[in-house]
Amino acid sequence: MTSAADQQQLRAQLDTLTTEAFRPELAEIDRLETIEIARIMNGEDAAVPAAVATELPRIAAAIDGIAERMARGGRLIYMGAGTAGRLGVLDASECPPTFNTGPGQVVGLIAGGPAAMVTSVEGAEDSKELAAADLDALSVGAQDSVVGISASGRTPYAVGAVEHARRLGALTVGLSCNAGSALAAAAEHGIEIVVGPELLTGSTRLKAGTAQKLVLNMVSTITMIRLGKTYGNLMVDVRASNDKLRARSRRIVSLATGAPAPRIEAALAASAGETKHAILAILGEVDAPTATRLLTESDGHLRAALEAARG
Repeated sequence: MTSAADQQQLRAQLDTLTTEAFRPELAEIDRLETIEIARIMNGEDAAVPAAVATELPRIAAAIDGIAERMARGGRLIYMGAGTAGRLGVLDASECPPTFNTGPGQVVGLIAGGPAAMVTSVEGAEDSKELAAADLDALSVGAQDSVVGISASGRTPYAVGAVEHARRLGALTVGLSCNAGSALAAAAEHGIEIVVGPELLTGSTRLKAGTAQKLVLNMVSTITMIRLGKTYGNLMVDVRASNDKLRARSRRIVSLATGAPAPRIEAALAASAGETKHAILAILGEVDAPTATRLLTESDGHLRAALEAARG
């Protein structure tokens, strides 16, 4: 239970945040027709990409740092509370099926643990100590990258995560939606996407959440491109774990090689369903064991393996 003084201090902090600002021009939005509210929301959302664009140099610098460490065996770890934490968990959970990342290679941690994905965990976001304990449980070190996510930029769990990760030697990124945030200041790479006050006062799952999702899309996708998880714009490391993904795998091999269906099926069968290996076998005109060796020697970069195969 926080004291009255603590509550007053917190309210004073919130009063300074752009994401918490009240918009009097929308004070009667509940009296508008549904289509009018939808138009207003759509207009609000349209401004988010422009806000992200202003931070592209800082986003790119962070991605280069993350990719460099991951290439040496490090992990990408997202940490946040509430909506921010859920977005991090979502992005991390989509990396294995999309890019065939290994267990624990991309991790999403939310204040309060997995239960907080669907239920509020009281007080979890207010604890820097909880963030430090979560990082210590993963034995975070100098090869890892930790991305703290917080719309306000003041959430203790996210700030504490970045502070502790930095002490451990990890690369740190602070993603917030307010200028001059404590989170950005604590991180090696501070990214502040200032999207302005929300349609509903303080509801940062709206524009702020959209901005965070766009940045996390960039972080994971471009990092994986840098790590050789794609060939051009094809997801050649896709994990074919269900019928849809198996069909996608066949289509990717077809788009990359132009080979007839029987050749594709044979290459995938010989490669145990590995899309990248099948493409290399076809384009490089090598057998499956050779494709595996060449990809190992090229750290999984298909273009480099193809160059080696073609001599």
